[in-house]
Amino acid sequence: MRILVVEDDPSLSGFILKGLREEHYAVDLATDGAAGLSMAELNPYDLIILDIMLPKMNGIALCRELRAQRLTTPILLLTARETVEDRVTGLDAGADDYLTKPFAFAELLARLRALLRRSHSQATPHLCIADLELDPVAHKVWRQGQEISLTNKEYALLEY
Repeated sequence: MRILVVEDDPSLSGFILKGLREEHYAVDLATDGAAGLSMAELNPYDLIILDIMLPKMNGIALCRELRAQRLTTPILLLTARETVEDRVTGLDAGADDYLTKPFAFAELLARLRALLRRSHSQATPHLCIADLELDPVAHKVWRQGQEISLTNKEYALLEY
């Protein structure tokens, strides 16, 4: 699974990238809205984590632009804004979920898994080649029914 993180705070983006990579996700980072738009247009992502307060193009405008381009990739808005009006604005702009800072990383992972489950519900959830089975949502691999433990790099190579 490939995730785009659009976040301008280096400490927060570093925390998110490190955690997601430890969970076997392939992760790219954009540090402003314009770079996020360019990366989302050029690369296929399974999910986008998007901060609202971004330089060059704010997250709400970026979310609206991505949806105007008919991009159906799930978008999770990540922000310190927590009023009902802010959440409604974000969801109405096209976001699929909304998480306020500060947050527990376990909750972020649970929300990502839920969004990925929903977005892949029409597709076959497991990839199968001969006796090898790959679950891209849970990041698990089996061969002849036996689960195989893989490093982050091994999983990313296999999924690629």
